[in-house]
Amino acid sequence: MRALYTLTILAMTLTTLTNPTSDSTTNQVIDQFQIVGISVRVTNGHDDAIKLIEGLWGRFWAEDIKNKVPNKLSDEIYAVYTNYVSDYTEEYTMIIGMPVSTLDDIPEGYEGITIEKATYKKYVSKGKMPEAVVKTWMEIWQNDKTLNRAYKADFTVHGKKYYDGDNAEVETFISLKE
Repeated sequence: MRALYTLTILAMTLTTLTNPTSDSTTNQVIDQFQIVGISVRVTNGHDDAIKLIEGLWGRFWAEDIKNKVPNKLSDEIYAVYTNYVSDYTEEYTMIIGMPVSTLDDIPEGYEGITIEKATYKKYVSKGKMPEAVVKTWMEIWQNDKTLNRAYKADFTVHGKKYYDGDNAEVETFISLKE
């Protein structure tokens, strides 16, 4: 399933889905928080993008990163998209990790990031995963010009409801210009 998840995520750069899937969207201010995890630099649509993202998710699960992050605040998994060259069509950094109380103790080979306080558009994907999340990202990309995206740090939150089969939920947060 993990491999399917990453392959499907990248397939969204190659396929246009027409049905919006997020059941709700809202704007909200999120306070600063920190994530520690593992990362990769990737460009959507490049031949090696699937391998890079699949490899990152594979490493996250195989190395049990979820349980090795020090100072972890919860079991929610975050996939952070940051350090964009310009927008989603160019290179960016993807970090898969956990929310933490401090960046003082980052293990070798891991990366820490502070997500600054900002306004985000929140999408809630509901249904079978990873398809529901893929459809949400397609909706985001199709509306990229009207969203007023900041391209600072976007992220998905994979909480307890992520594991609920056909009733799963994932939250996606898109940073907006102030």
